[in-house]
Amino acid sequence: MILIEVAAGAVVTLLLWAMTRQLFAHEAFRRSNYRDHQLPTSVGALLPVTVAAVVALAGLVRSRPPKVLSWQPLVVVGPTVVGLCLGFALLGLIDDLGGVGQSGGFTSHLRALRRGQLTTGAVKLLGGPLVALAMLASTPFAGHRPGLLRDAAVICLAANLANLFDRAPGRVAKVGAVSFVVLWGITGFGDHILSPVAVVIGGLVGLAVPDLREKAMLGDAGSNVVGAALGFGVVLTTSNAARWWALGVLLILNMASEWISFTRVIDAVPPLRFLDRLGAPARP
Repeated sequence: MILIEVAAGAVVTLLLWAMTRQLFAHEAFRRSNYRDHQLPTSVGALLPVTVAAVVALAGLVRSRPPKVLSWQPLVVVGPTVVGLCLGFALLGLIDDLGGVGQSGGFTSHLRALRRGQLTTGAVKLLGGPLVALAMLASTPFAGHRPGLLRDAAVICLAANLANLFDRAPGRVAKVGAVSFVVLWGITGFGDHILSPVAVVIGGLVGLAVPDLREKAMLGDAGSNVVGAALGFGVVLTTSNAARWWALGVLLILNMASEWISFTRVIDAVPPLRFLDRLGAPARP
């Protein structure tokens, strides 16, 4: 069941966090959060390791009963999801650690590029599509359907949108979990190809407590991975027409972020404001 993959992702990530907590306490990872408190960032880089561990486990036990995990999707599609997560985590980590003082949306990074300055945001902007295209090309069915450029755009825009939501403790975890449940529901709540994406969401759930309690931040290394995995889930499970609709919605939301603050919108809507602060004791 998908819920078993979610649980496996959460357990593995919690173990990884327990083992690497001292590593992330190093000064190189310390950044200021929204309250100007110093916290370790980029703990979301653990998510690709979690997916790799669960996919490796599925490969080892797939021929031995009982089949606890949905091994076939994990073994067939899992390696692609591992590569996708690793690529987007690396791009996010570069931005987390090297992008101090660099900010702005698409337009600011493109202006800097026009001036001959390669920002870490521009590295993500250029590198994300390459990672997405490479991973889509590696899926077993990629050569049998059109629209690779569109599907890569869905993945990249979803990754960037998740990053735009990463402005408060636990927000990406909540948005990511709800988005996954909606996607899973659209596909009928079955045991299917979303299993590797479920592992990512499980890992996200595992990191939710330190995130909400402001003990650590996912960073771009985590939010980009979550968004890219969800975008890949859309590509895996929806029709050609639905992917065009997804592209349009993602494009509108990404462009709207250039002029509209998602945080202000959330704060202005009481139910959203309540959910946004739920489980975050340090937020008023």
